Amino acid sequence: MSKEGVYMFGAIETEEAQTFEKVKLAGEHRRVYTIPYKGLSMVVTNAPVQIYEPSRQNLKAHQDTVAAVMKQFTIIPMSFGNVLESEKDVKILLTKLSPQFNEIFPRIRGKMEVGLKLIGKKEWIENSAQNEPAMKKLQTNVKGKNAEAGYYDRIKLGEAARNFMTKLQMTFDDQVFQPLAEVADAAKNNEAISERMLINAAFLIDKEKEAEFDALVNEFHEEWGDRVDFKYTGPWPAYNFINLKIKADAS
Repeated sequence: MSKEGVYMFGAIETEEAQTFEKVKLAGEHRRVYTIPYKGLSMVVTNAPVQIYEPSRQNLKAHQDTVAAVMKQFTIIPMSFGNVLESEKDVKILLTKLSPQFNEIFPRIRGKMEVGLKLIGKKEWIENSAQNEPAMKKLQTNVKGKNAEAGYYDRIKLGEAARNFMTKLQMTFDDQVFQPLAEVADAAKNNEAISERMLINAAFLIDKEKEAEFDALVNEFHEEWGDRVDFKYTGPWPAYNFINLKIKADAS
C-alpha cells in the first residue's frame, strides 16, 4: 500500500487557511486545503505517493480543482501528478520557488487565459484552393498523366497546397489574431496542429476586459462562422504565459 503524501495543485497568494471543494483522487474523495509559507500557499490534498495515470478522470479532477481555486484566487498551476512525501517538503519547495513566484504573480494577477482554435471547414478550404490559379494549373497538369509522368507535378501540387495554407494562416493572423492580441494583455499564436488549422492561439486577458474580448470573438464568429469552426475555451490559469517548469523536487 502506498504511503500518504501531499498532492499539489498550485500556488496562490495568501497565508490564511483556505479549503476548497473536495477532489476525487486515487479512488477517494479528499479534502483540498492550503499549506502556507511567507505570503504564499500551496493548494494541496493528501493522497498516495505514486505515479498518477493521466486518465481522463484524473486529469479532469486536477483541472476542476484548479478551476475552482481560480474563482477566488490567481493561481500558478502545478502540472498534473506532482506529489511530495510531507507538508514539510511542500514548505521546502515553496521556499525554493518563492522568488520566482513573486516575480510571476504581478504579471498574471487579476488575469486569465483563454484559448482560441480556428479550423477551416473542409469544403471551404478545398473550394478556395481549387480557385487559386496556380493550384488550378497544377491540377490540370496532373490529370491524365501516368504515375511516373505526373510525379514532379504532384510534388509541386503538394508544395502549392502548403503555400496556400500558409497564406491563409497569415490572413487570419492579420485579420483575427492581431486585433484580439491588442485587447489582450499578452498573446501567443502557437504552431498549427492539424492541416486545416488557421489559428492555435492563447490569450492572457484582464478579467475587466473579458466582456470586450468575448464580444470581439463573437464578431469574428459572425463573419467567419460559415467557413471556419471556432473552438473558444477557458478561463484557464496562465499556462502559456508562465515560463516556470515546476517539478515536485524539494531537494
